[in-house]
Amino acid sequence: MEINKDNLEKNKYNLEKALDNPKDTTQMNKETEIGFHEGALNTLISERSELFKMIQNVEKIMNLHISRLGELGVKIKFDEKK
Repeated sequence: MEINKDNLEKNKYNLEKALDNPKDTTQMNKETEIGFHEGALNTLISERSELFKMIQNVEKIMNLHISRLGELGVKIKFDEKK
């Protein structure tokens, strides 16, 4: 999906104006609503990416601990359901 950044900037003012007056939010024009949803998707995509990086880091650290415990003779049993 390609986001049109010019469209976002163009509609920023209209969106802010609509959000200042809740009565107008149900009557946002189509371009403003598209810009709003595109902005929300950009934010969520970035958040998902950061969450994925955090999960990868946790997995790496866990594997290091598991490896070291194995070197120390501790056997780890994993519950397949978790």
